[in-house]
Amino acid sequence: MTPQELRNERLATTLIKNLHRRHIEAFYCATGAEAVRKVSELIEDGNSVTWGGTMTVRDLGIPDFLRSRGTLEVLDRDLAETPEEKQDIYLKAFSADVYLTSANAISEDGVIVNIDGNGNRVAAITWGPKKVIFVIGLNKVAQSVEAALSRARGTASPVNAARFDIKTPCQVDGACHNCNSADSICNYVHFLRNSPKGRHVVVLVGESLGY
Repeated sequence: MTPQELRNERLATTLIKNLHRRHIEAFYCATGAEAVRKVSELIEDGNSVTWGGTMTVRDLGIPDFLRSRGTLEVLDRDLAETPEEKQDIYLKAFSADVYLTSANAISEDGVIVNIDGNGNRVAAITWGPKKVIFVIGLNKVAQSVEAALSRARGTASPVNAARFDIKTPCQVDGACHNCNSADSICNYVHFLRNSPKGRHVVVLVGESLGY
Protein backbone atom coordinates (compact mmCIF):
# COMPACT_ATOMS: atom_id res chain seq x y z
CA MET A 1 0.00 0.00 0.00
CA THR A 2 1.38 3.41 -0.99
CA PRO A 3 1.52 6.32 1.50
CA GLN A 4 -1.35 7.97 -0.41
CA GLU A 5 -3.46 4.83 -0.25
CA LEU A 6 -2.72 4.47 3.46
CA ARG A 7 -3.70 8.09 4.13
CA ASN A 8 -6.91 7.67 2.11
CA GLU A 9 -7.89 4.57 4.05
CA ARG A 10 -7.25 6.25 7.39
CA LEU A 11 -9.08 9.42 6.38
CA ALA A 12 -12.04 7.39 5.13
CA THR A 13 -12.17 5.51 8.46
CA THR A 14 -12.34 8.82 10.31
CA LEU A 15 -15.03 10.17 8.00
CA ILE A 16 -17.14 7.02 8.26
CA LYS A 17 -17.03 7.21 12.05
CA ASN A 18 -18.09 10.85 11.98
CA LEU A 19 -20.83 10.22 9.42
CA HIS A 20 -22.23 7.40 11.56
CA ARG A 21 -22.53 9.87 14.42
CA ARG A 22 -24.76 11.87 12.11
CA HIS A 23 -26.93 8.80 11.33
CA ILE A 24 -25.47 8.55 7.83
CA GLU A 25 -24.49 5.11 6.54
CA ALA A 26 -21.10 5.25 4.84
CA PHE A 27 -18.70 3.06 2.88
CA TYR A 28 -15.21 3.43 1.47
CA CYS A 29 -14.16 2.24 -1.97
CA ALA A 30 -10.52 2.60 -2.99
CA THR A 31 -11.35 2.88 -6.70
CA GLY A 32 -14.10 4.25 -8.90
CA ALA A 33 -14.88 0.77 -10.24
CA GLU A 34 -15.48 -0.47 -6.69
CA ALA A 35 -17.71 2.55 -6.05
CA VAL A 36 -19.87 1.78 -9.10
CA ARG A 37 -20.46 -1.74 -7.83
CA LYS A 38 -21.21 -0.50 -4.29
CA VAL A 39 -23.76 2.03 -5.55
CA SER A 40 -25.46 -0.69 -7.58
CA GLU A 41 -25.58 -2.96 -4.51
CA LEU A 42 -27.38 -0.22 -2.59
CA ILE A 43 -30.18 -0.02 -5.17
CA GLU A 44 -32.82 -2.75 -5.14
CA ASP A 45 -34.39 -4.31 -8.22
CA GLY A 46 -37.55 -2.46 -9.19
CA ASN A 47 -36.38 0.85 -7.74
CA SER A 48 -36.76 4.11 -9.60
CA VAL A 49 -33.48 6.02 -9.69
CA THR A 50 -32.33 9.42 -10.90
CA TRP A 51 -29.55 11.93 -10.22
CA GLY A 52 -28.72 15.61 -10.08
CA GLY A 53 -26.15 17.58 -12.04
CA THR A 54 -23.24 15.50 -10.80
CA MET A 55 -20.14 14.98 -12.91
CA THR A 56 -18.87 12.36 -10.46
CA VAL A 57 -21.80 10.03 -11.13
CA ARG A 58 -21.59 10.61 -14.88
CA ASP A 59 -17.80 10.29 -15.12
CA LEU A 60 -17.86 6.99 -13.25
CA GLY A 61 -20.39 5.62 -15.76
CA ILE A 62 -22.96 4.87 -13.09
CA PRO A 63 -26.01 5.73 -15.27
CA ASP A 64 -25.01 3.26 -17.98
CA PHE A 65 -24.17 0.61 -15.38
CA LEU A 66 -27.60 0.97 -13.78
CA ARG A 67 -29.36 0.87 -17.14
CA SER A 68 -27.49 -2.33 -18.00
CA ARG A 69 -29.10 -4.09 -15.04
CA GLY A 70 -32.46 -3.98 -16.79
CA THR A 71 -34.35 -4.16 -13.50
CA LEU A 72 -34.55 -0.45 -12.61
CA GLU A 73 -36.67 2.49 -13.67
CA VAL A 74 -33.94 4.94 -14.71
CA LEU A 75 -35.03 8.57 -14.96
CA ASP A 76 -32.36 10.37 -17.00
CA ARG A 77 -33.07 14.02 -17.79
CA ASP A 78 -30.09 14.04 -20.19
CA LEU A 79 -32.12 11.83 -22.53
CA ALA A 80 -35.22 14.07 -22.49
CA GLU A 81 -36.29 15.10 -25.99
CA THR A 82 -38.27 18.20 -25.02
CA PRO A 83 -38.08 20.85 -22.28
CA GLU A 84 -41.39 19.56 -20.97
CA GLU A 85 -40.08 16.01 -20.68
CA LYS A 86 -36.97 17.28 -18.90
CA GLN A 87 -39.08 19.25 -16.42
CA ASP A 88 -41.21 16.16 -15.77
CA ILE A 89 -38.08 14.17 -14.84
CA TYR A 90 -36.96 16.99 -12.54
CA LEU A 91 -40.27 16.70 -10.69
CA LYS A 92 -40.30 12.89 -10.64
CA ALA A 93 -36.97 13.00 -8.78
CA PHE A 94 -38.85 13.94 -5.61
CA SER A 95 -40.83 10.69 -5.65
CA ALA A 96 -37.94 8.45 -6.77
CA ASP A 97 -36.77 5.54 -4.65
CA VAL A 98 -33.13 6.59 -5.03
CA TYR A 99 -31.48 9.92 -5.82
CA LEU A 100 -27.79 9.95 -6.70
CA THR A 101 -25.60 12.98 -6.18
CA SER A 102 -22.15 14.05 -5.09
CA ALA A 103 -20.97 16.94 -2.94
CA ASN A 104 -19.06 20.14 -3.50
CA ALA A 105 -17.23 19.45 -0.24
CA ILE A 106 -17.36 17.47 3.00
CA SER A 107 -15.76 18.44 6.29
CA GLU A 108 -13.61 15.99 8.22
CA ASP A 109 -16.30 15.84 10.90
CA GLY A 110 -18.92 14.77 8.34
CA VAL A 111 -20.90 17.86 7.30
CA ILE A 112 -21.76 17.68 3.58
CA VAL A 113 -21.80 21.00 1.72
CA ASN A 114 -23.49 21.69 -1.61
CA ILE A 115 -24.15 24.85 -3.60
CA ASP A 116 -26.83 25.00 -6.28
CA GLY A 117 -27.93 27.40 -8.98
CA ASN A 118 -31.45 26.08 -9.64
CA GLY A 119 -32.04 24.44 -6.27
CA ASN A 120 -33.37 21.12 -7.57
CA ARG A 121 -30.38 19.14 -6.30
CA VAL A 122 -30.32 20.54 -2.77
CA ALA A 123 -34.11 20.29 -2.63
CA ALA A 124 -33.99 16.56 -3.43
CA ILE A 125 -31.19 16.03 -0.91
CA THR A 126 -33.37 17.69 1.72
CA TRP A 127 -36.75 16.12 0.97
CA GLY A 128 -38.50 13.69 -1.33
CA PRO A 129 -36.57 10.64 -2.56
CA LYS A 130 -36.66 7.66 -0.21
CA LYS A 131 -32.87 7.29 -0.30
CA VAL A 132 -30.11 9.73 -1.26
CA ILE A 133 -26.72 8.26 -2.17
CA PHE A 134 -23.70 10.57 -2.26
CA VAL A 135 -20.62 9.49 -4.22
CA ILE A 136 -17.74 11.65 -2.97
CA GLY A 137 -14.08 11.58 -3.95
CA LEU A 138 -11.64 12.21 -1.11
CA ASN A 139 -10.34 15.26 -3.02
CA LYS A 140 -13.43 17.05 -1.68
CA VAL A 141 -12.57 16.62 2.00
CA ALA A 142 -11.90 19.86 3.89
CA GLN A 143 -10.69 20.29 7.45
CA SER A 144 -13.72 22.21 8.72
CA VAL A 145 -17.21 23.28 7.69
CA GLU A 146 -15.83 26.74 6.94
CA ALA A 147 -13.12 25.24 4.74
CA ALA A 148 -15.72 23.04 3.03
CA LEU A 149 -17.83 26.08 2.20
CA SER A 150 -14.74 27.87 0.93
CA ARG A 151 -13.93 24.91 -1.33
CA ALA A 152 -17.49 24.80 -2.65
CA ARG A 153 -17.55 28.49 -3.49
CA GLY A 154 -13.94 29.05 -4.49
CA THR A 155 -13.18 25.80 -6.34
CA ALA A 156 -16.32 23.95 -7.40
CA SER A 157 -18.52 26.90 -8.33
CA PRO A 158 -16.11 28.63 -10.76
CA VAL A 159 -15.45 25.33 -12.52
CA ASN A 160 -19.16 24.57 -12.81
CA ALA A 161 -19.82 28.11 -14.05
CA ALA A 162 -17.26 27.47 -16.78
CA ARG A 163 -18.81 24.08 -17.53
CA PHE A 164 -22.22 25.66 -18.09
CA ASP A 165 -20.73 28.80 -19.70
CA ILE A 166 -22.59 30.98 -17.21
CA LYS A 167 -21.83 34.69 -17.35
CA THR A 168 -20.60 35.32 -13.82
CA PRO A 169 -17.53 37.16 -12.45
CA CYS A 170 -15.92 33.84 -11.50
CA GLN A 171 -16.05 32.88 -15.18
CA VAL A 172 -13.71 35.78 -15.92
CA ASP A 173 -10.92 35.12 -13.43
CA GLY A 174 -11.75 31.82 -11.71
CA ALA A 175 -12.21 33.44 -8.28
CA CYS A 176 -15.34 33.81 -6.17
CA HIS A 177 -16.59 37.40 -5.92
CA ASN A 178 -19.54 36.68 -3.61
CA CYS A 179 -21.59 38.08 -6.47
CA ASN A 180 -25.31 38.67 -6.87
CA SER A 181 -25.23 38.01 -10.59
CA ALA A 182 -28.52 37.05 -12.21
CA ASP A 183 -26.69 34.00 -13.53
CA SER A 184 -25.17 33.07 -10.17
CA ILE A 185 -24.54 29.39 -9.63
CA CYS A 186 -24.43 29.96 -5.86
CA ASN A 187 -28.08 30.77 -5.14
CA TYR A 188 -28.67 27.98 -2.63
CA VAL A 189 -26.16 26.88 0.01
CA HIS A 190 -26.92 23.57 1.73
CA PHE A 191 -25.39 21.94 4.80
CA LEU A 192 -26.31 18.36 5.66
CA ARG A 193 -25.25 17.91 9.28
CA ASN A 194 -27.59 15.10 10.31
CA SER A 195 -29.71 12.56 8.44
CA PRO A 196 -33.32 12.33 9.65
CA LYS A 197 -34.50 8.73 9.51
CA GLY A 198 -31.15 7.72 8.04
CA ARG A 199 -32.19 8.32 4.42
CA HIS A 200 -28.70 9.45 3.34
CA VAL A 201 -25.83 7.14 2.37
CA VAL A 202 -22.28 8.18 1.50
CA VAL A 203 -19.90 6.23 -0.73
CA LEU A 204 -16.40 7.67 -0.30
CA VAL A 205 -13.94 7.03 -3.12
CA GLY A 206 -10.16 7.10 -2.92
CA GLU A 207 -9.84 8.97 -6.20
CA SER A 208 -10.05 12.57 -7.35
CA LEU A 209 -13.57 12.92 -8.74
CA GLY A 210 -15.72 15.83 -9.88
CA TYR A 211 -14.94 19.45 -9.12
